[in-house]
Amino acid sequence: MADDLRAPVTVAITGASGAQYGLRLIEALVAADHAVWVMISKAAHLVVSTETDTDLPARPQRLAEALTARSGAAPGQIRCFGREDWMAPVASGSGAPSAMVICPCSTGTLSAVATGASNNLIERAADVALKERRRLILVPRETPFSAIHLEHMLSLARMGAVILPAAPGFYHQPKHIDDLIDFIVARILNQLGIEHRLMPRWGE
Repeated sequence: MADDLRAPVTVAITGASGAQYGLRLIEALVAADHAVWVMISKAAHLVVSTETDTDLPARPQRLAEALTARSGAAPGQIRCFGREDWMAPVASGSGAPSAMVICPCSTGTLSAVATGASNNLIERAADVALKERRRLILVPRETPFSAIHLEHMLSLARMGAVILPAAPGFYHQPKHIDDLIDFIVARILNQLGIEHRLMPRWGE
């Protein structure tokens, strides 16, 4: 990884609809010169192939190569980790500090994170973010929410996580689907304190 890259941001894509949000977030973080650590669940691979014209490889090294080519990242800027790569830096609080975004966040992942299940690396990385008081942003894409979903969101919010539903606004008069995707990605970047030009802030 190049020494001039900004602090890494972990992006996990899980099996909810809205894979485009996660893929666009990776592109935006690359454009902002951040290192990006990526985890994609097995279900998310199916969603990506269903919702987009992209088929992403499952093997971490090949996945990193595909995402690097897709986003125009520098060599080594994107690192990918497998489901049970327990030696990944995100698996331990003693690893390099990293903000984490689960985008989109399935309700199953939401439940696992809220209850500390840590059955795979995505869940463990989120658990580490919470216990180390690092920034954790969850982007659920589900409707309607059940009482179970809402209770898990409330629990996570009380733990310090940011719940940022994939519910784009329309006051910027979007003309294309990409405008709606960028609306949510811009909100995520705002929460991370990362400058961007995806859309102006309110009042600008």
